[in-house]
Amino acid sequence: MAWYEKAGRHELPWRNTQDIYRIYLSEIMLQQTQVSRVRDEYYPRFLEKFPTLQSLANASLDDVLAAWSGLGYYSRARNLHKTAYLAQKSLPTDYKELLSLPGIGQYTASAVCSFGYNQSIPVVDTNIARVLKRYFALLHVKDKTVWEYAQKLLNHKDPKNHNLALMDLGSLICLPKNPKCEECPLQQECQGKTEAELYTQTKKKEYESLELFYGICIQNEKIALTPATGNMYKGMLELPAVDPIEEDFLGSFKHSYTKYRLHVKLYHLDSFEKAIWVSTDALHVTPISSLTKKALSTALNKKTM
Repeated sequence: MAWYEKAGRHELPWRNTQDIYRIYLSEIMLQQTQVSRVRDEYYPRFLEKFPTLQSLANASLDDVLAAWSGLGYYSRARNLHKTAYLAQKSLPTDYKELLSLPGIGQYTASAVCSFGYNQSIPVVDTNIARVLKRYFALLHVKDKTVWEYAQKLLNHKDPKNHNLALMDLGSLICLPKNPKCEECPLQQECQGKTEAELYTQTKKKEYESLELFYGICIQNEKIALTPATGNMYKGMLELPAVDPIEEDFLGSFKHSYTKYRLHVKLYHLDSFEKAIWVSTDALHVTPISSLTKKALSTALNKKTM
């Protein structure tokens, strides 16, 4: 706790508020996204458009997805919108009630209860789990066991700052590779420090390669888009899928999305039926993914367009 008071990340905007909505929003955004990107880009921009839970509940899904555009994992935005609609003015204070809301699992419910309501409940994210596994030498254990140790260690007098201290310790000191053990306030009692990387070994991720073919059709400074099919970008707009014709080839790029490694190829289209025509000036408020943004940037830079 003394270490956290001195070296913790107190400047993070969601730590300088008692607004439950802002704390909850940060937790959803921080899933699968770097802290710096959330802090500097998406968090302030999203709050500018939806400053309260009620304003988010009243918004259309298209507007929410447009504001989320570029963050990826768009099911987060859809669940955020559903939860806002169900909760309306305020999130429940009860852990089990929070768990019943869309997109809120054990970690997020615990984080809202601890960071938002200062309840005496443990929080375990990836960083905290790493600290606990090393400190207690927990090798090859189930998540349930890690949560049990988090409960044993919890400082009930100040649970919020205790959880934040462990989180920052994992983020800043107890790193996955080359941990800074000499700077760690827990180094004397840590049972796993001599083989620290033993507790962070994970199976190598397997990725699926896909080739995608999209058409670029522009008329009167408007771009042809179509509702996305499949679950990848559900509820958003995307470029129309086409069969590749080499003489119409415009360019290609690579893109990563969750477990997929995508090779995207772009082709010129003279026309496209049943298109949703979007002005180039309105793309920033259109629910499109970072993949579509990258495709349009690639295509629009071609003089042939």
